[in-house]
Amino acid sequence: MDKQERDNYQNKNSFLTTPLSVRGVPVFLVYLFSVVGLIYILNPTSGIIELLPDNLPLIGNLDEGGAFVAIWYGLIEFFEGKRHKN
Repeated sequence: MDKQERDNYQNKNSFLTTPLSVRGVPVFLVYLFSVVGLIYILNPTSGIIELLPDNLPLIGNLDEGGAFVAIWYGLIEFFEGKRHKN
């Protein structure tokens, strides 16, 4: 995919539905963050270790939101990234 096609693709699609590899992020990094996000959401520490405690008003759930966004981009990369590789 050349630069003009990539720019057209980015302009046509929303921020949340474009694979990050189209924007230049390495694919392995997208998958790595997705797996880390999934592990964080599964919460193997039972809430003992959290980036932001959930009882903080307004910002307590931002870390879970970020983890879900990382998982979302991993899924987008898996399903849509292959279509735009070549």
